Amino acid sequence: MAIRILTVLPGSPADRAGLRPEDRIARINDEEVQDEIDFQALTAASRLRVTVDTAEGESRDLLIHKKEWEPLGICLDETEAMKPRHCRNHCVFCFVDQLPKGLRSTLYVKDDDWRLSLMMGNYVTLTNVDDAEFERILRRKASPLYISVHATDPEVRVRMLRNPSAGSLMPRLKRLAEAGLKFHSQVVLCPGINDGAVLDRTLEDLISLYPAACSLAIVPLGMTGHRQGLPCLQAFVRESAAKLLDQVKPFQESCLAEFGTRFVFPSDEFYCLSGRPIPQDREYEDYVQIENGVGMLRQLEREIREAAEDELPDPAELPETDPYDFSPDAAAPETVSVPRRHILIPTGTSARPFIEALAKRYAPADTSVEVIAVRNRFFGESITVTGLIVGQDLIHTLQGRPCDEILICATMLREHTDRFLDDVTLEEVQRTLGVPLRVVENTGEALFRALRGTEENERSFS
Repeated sequence: MAIRILTVLPGSPADRAGLRPEDRIARINDEEVQDEIDFQALTAASRLRVTVDTAEGESRDLLIHKKEWEPLGICLDETEAMKPRHCRNHCVFCFVDQLPKGLRSTLYVKDDDWRLSLMMGNYVTLTNVDDAEFERILRRKASPLYISVHATDPEVRVRMLRNPSAGSLMPRLKRLAEAGLKFHSQVVLCPGINDGAVLDRTLEDLISLYPAACSLAIVPLGMTGHRQGLPCLQAFVRESAAKLLDQVKPFQESCLAEFGTRFVFPSDEFYCLSGRPIPQDREYEDYVQIENGVGMLRQLEREIREAAEDELPDPAELPETDPYDFSPDAAAPETVSVPRRHILIPTGTSARPFIEALAKRYAPADTSVEVIAVRNRFFGESITVTGLIVGQDLIHTLQGRPCDEILICATMLREHTDRFLDDVTLEEVQRTLGVPLRVVENTGEALFRALRGTEENERSFS
């Protein structure tokens, strides 16, 4: 295997040594270069012997001297070498298997690539990593990784992932720990399968690997309305979500006392489902599992509160109520003035009470805010998160509701585009509703400015 050089930086160590575009790097210091991971690790040294295959079909060795960690000065063609490796599992809870037909093809791609875990924080199962590749992980000191554990009981994990290779996880996690590598982990919790005593074992096993095991997020399975032919599973409800929080709490307290970290963090959805208050800011520590939906609501509250403290000239304008009282039953402050603006904020059903309390607390006195829960007809009403709301459901829910503006959370849109998951565009939604739309980034500061009418960077469609 050899990786083609796209460009060479003039004056760089590579340029001075005679490397040229279209050359292919085969080996560095007698080690094969499979991808960017190998390249970065091997070029950190100060003395390099690089074997290249030239565009003319010749093979030659180059000696390169440079400062340690100094970049070699080339850009590689990673089109094939870093093509995402596909998942070999058939997880009983797989969300991709539950997607409706007819969506764009990229939504059906299942990647499971430890290299993307290292570089981008993607969660992986390691079931498509053979022994030689796992040794490369150790040799390259790939840390931290993000690992989908789901269960440490081998039989349960094999049954959940429907892959006979899934049962060998714990020995590999121990190898990572022995090599001084770190990893974050997650459990997609399925009632009746990996909860209860199975979850207790998973928690005990992972805690035993601390500090190599840095943290654990517990998230509920997502169930769409498109499960024909798939295993029969149970969704979490108010009682089972509350039971999970009660089960996890003693582990959090024990870890906090022994290690100084709670280690295990249930996702926000468990608190929303159970009707319990969102934990305080300090309980999320460094928000290490934020991408798993752990602490997103509390972080949003903290950011909007800080934005209000920074931007409101009169401290008397700050809300007087407890900033941590965001239980679903918390009363929102009453607006007494006649509003000049009426704003609609569509959101997922699970977070609606929290977002409503935030919006009404921080909106100016002359602005009325209506937070509307959008029932997900596209994926199924058991899908309650804001990020999976699609354009046609927005139209169905909001059509005919009078307002001056609609605030759309950016998480509903495909990254760097103006399209929802059903390929409906923002412009199409705006045209159908006949109301200006404003895309608001998923931060408290952006929400605060949108509520106050002072936002600068959000996309507006009017």
